[in-house]
Amino acid sequence: MTRIAVRPYSFRHAEMLRQHGVHPVLARLFAARGLTDVSELSSEFAALVPPSGLKHVDAAASFLADAIAAGKRFSIVADYDCDGATACAVALRGLRAMGASIHYIVPNRFEYGYGLTPEIVELTVREQSPDIIITVDNGIASIDGVAEANRRGIEVLVTDHHLPGERLPDARVIVNPNQPACGFPSKNLAGVGVMFYVLLALRAELRRRGVFTAENQPRLDALLDLVALGTVADVVRLDANNRVLVAQGIKRMRAGRMQPGIAALFRVAGREARRASPFDLGFALGPRLNAAGRLADMSLGIECLVTDDPGRAWAIAQELDAINRERRTIESGMQDAALAALDAFDPSGKATISIYDETWHQGVIGIVASKLKEKFYRPTITFAPAGDGLIKGSGRSIEGFHLRDALDLVSKGAPTLIQKFGGHAMAAGLTIEAERMEGFARAFEEVGRSWLTDSQLERVVETDGPLEDAYFSTRFIDMLDSQVWGQGFAPPLFLDEFRVISQRVLKDRHLKLLLEKNGSRYDAIWFNHAAGLPDRVNVAYRLDANEYNGVTRVQMIVEHAEGA
Repeated sequence: MTRIAVRPYSFRHAEMLRQHGVHPVLARLFAARGLTDVSELSSEFAALVPPSGLKHVDAAASFLADAIAAGKRFSIVADYDCDGATACAVALRGLRAMGASIHYIVPNRFEYGYGLTPEIVELTVREQSPDIIITVDNGIASIDGVAEANRRGIEVLVTDHHLPGERLPDARVIVNPNQPACGFPSKNLAGVGVMFYVLLALRAELRRRGVFTAENQPRLDALLDLVALGTVADVVRLDANNRVLVAQGIKRMRAGRMQPGIAALFRVAGREARRASPFDLGFALGPRLNAAGRLADMSLGIECLVTDDPGRAWAIAQELDAINRERRTIESGMQDAALAALDAFDPSGKATISIYDETWHQGVIGIVASKLKEKFYRPTITFAPAGDGLIKGSGRSIEGFHLRDALDLVSKGAPTLIQKFGGHAMAAGLTIEAERMEGFARAFEEVGRSWLTDSQLERVVETDGPLEDAYFSTRFIDMLDSQVWGQGFAPPLFLDEFRVISQRVLKDRHLKLLLEKNGSRYDAIWFNHAAGLPDRVNVAYRLDANEYNGVTRVQMIVEHAEGA
């Protein structure tokens, strides 16, 4: 069941924003998203929260500065998603600019698993013989891996943003805004954001030591396109600090000042960098990088981001695009199989979904879980074979159900059920024995039933209410597009009543509409929806500037509609 709601907002806060020069509609939108002060809207680099509040960041800077001065060898151990790839690229580019001798390794996820494991330490030693290992976008749960590095005389700097467990690894330094007693106000930094902050602190330390001056220091703002991509693709909450990082990165993209690999990804995706948006990063560039980690080797994605050769970047981008097409084909088959298996599924009788298929691919189960979660609006975990009698699961959650905490509760209730797990509130992964699948599904369902109410299992389409006719314009769309919208700062979704003038199905999948309101007619499209609509409908929609044959027109993108 889906219900349309209008976001409440404080008229007083909206009026205060308007009096400070904010457009009246934007003032209403911002107030509905909890903004109360115009200073929270600043997208200038100077508005960033300073690094000093990030626990241990100064210790990390001193440690790195000493190691660079001593000529020590560094190895980065990266994660295999877009956040991990961009964090690795930021670390490589930034640390090399500051004099470090540095290499990286991104282990095959299916062979070595997640995080800094003892096996990955052994592999890194064998291939690179580092003095220091730096983890990016992982490491906070790598108790055994850090212990193995210590045993071999290798020091470890952990940079991560994932939630820690009850124990922290015995690393030389840990920088993570979510570790205990860290007072950093922006808890929502992605892994790439944490690494960027470490570089800011290191550059300041090297200035203090006289290695650089303000005039000749490396330009870390040149890395903000990478920071923006990783931040958006990891679907972290876009709080005020993250919006600054993303806005600055998008500004560089629109100005054509980006890494060759970013430019190549825009080109291969058929998107225009001069009109870059968070949507492009999350749904065009990010998936092409993620596909490498899901089906192949993320080192291919990292190479795309660190090469300075535009020709090489374009060749890799084409490879990534081909892998992404393969990923979509595999995903489509898995999704069809999952939906067929759930034909008799009654959402009203279940609080969760756990499903396993021995033919599924580990690299794509997270995407399938996301699609099933969207369809049924239930916390969903999909499992695929992992060898040796094990299966790996990838989960996606709904508002109000903290997925990692739920897995923690299952694990505490039945300590032998889950071999390992980790993740966030909205996404998590785990490994169990195949023969324990039914037991896990029962235990997970019990947590779902105890935590979730019927109202929480009802999908709510949150809208911003009606939009005045005067704002159905490309100029207004440009104004909306000048802002950074995303996770936790939802893009505007308006709600109005329309009369359906005409409707037809395109390509057997999409509903093309001509709608009328107050005597004006508007083109609209509802993607992946083919069922017809009644004569009068309430439509939740966003505005899009549709360019065709050199002419740009306003088009409504329908997110949901129901009879008025």
